Amino acid sequence: MCEANAYLLKGGNEELIMEAVDTIENENGVLKMKSIFGDQKMVRGVIRRMALVDHKIIIEPKE
Repeated sequence: MCEANAYLLKGGNEELIMEAVDTIENENGVLKMKSIFGDQKMVRGVIRRMALVDHKIIIEPKE
C-alpha cells in the first residue's frame, strides 16, 4: 500500500494526526488530507518532510 501516516511537529516531537493518508491538497496554506477510509482533516501548515519508505508525512503547523 502507498498511504502514509501524517504527523504534526510540536516542540520537536511528532504527534500522529491521521493514519492511512491517501491524498493531500494545499488550499492557501491549509492542508486538506483524506484517508483511504474516507476520513478528512484540515491542518494549517506546511509539509516539512515526507519519508515515503517509512510512510511518514511530517507537517509543521502555521498560525
